[in-house]
Amino acid sequence: MLAPKRVKHRKVHRGSMGGTAKGNTEIHFGEYALQCLGRGWMTSQQIEAARIAMTRHIKRGGKIWIRVFPDKSYTKKPAETRMGSGKGAPEGWVAVVKPGRILFEMSGVAEPLAREAMRLAAHKLPFETRFLVKGHVEAAAPAETGAAASAGEALGAESA
Repeated sequence: MLAPKRVKHRKVHRGSMGGTAKGNTEIHFGEYALQCLGRGWMTSQQIEAARIAMTRHIKRGGKIWIRVFPDKSYTKKPAETRMGSGKGAPEGWVAVVKPGRILFEMSGVAEPLAREAMRLAAHKLPFETRFLVKGHVEAAAPAETGAAASAGEALGAESA
């Protein structure tokens, strides 16, 4: 699992998850990327599970970049403990992820293989994601494409 070697403070405040990502919003290293659309905490276990899923699917071909690092500790009090008596002990590490953040990048494989590998990785994560290709402008939100768009075109065709 990913974890910092050392930190200035073992216990940190929960913090704010409002707004969109300030950095890491563009593809820099690979040809394909997995971009986060939701917000939340991504644990080191989830990062590792997604990495393993991608690596196994591409059969260790190509190259994968992990663009998030779990640098924030979270704490947990023991079960059946009364309220009070301070903050709990550090339990694990999380990365704070906001919408627009690039989570993983990949290169050296064909697009269909990369798309499927990223799909498998996305199932390990606690928020919605989308697949990006370097240099391509992404279409409108997924809700507007597909069945709803074709139904709208059909209605427009009937009224014309």
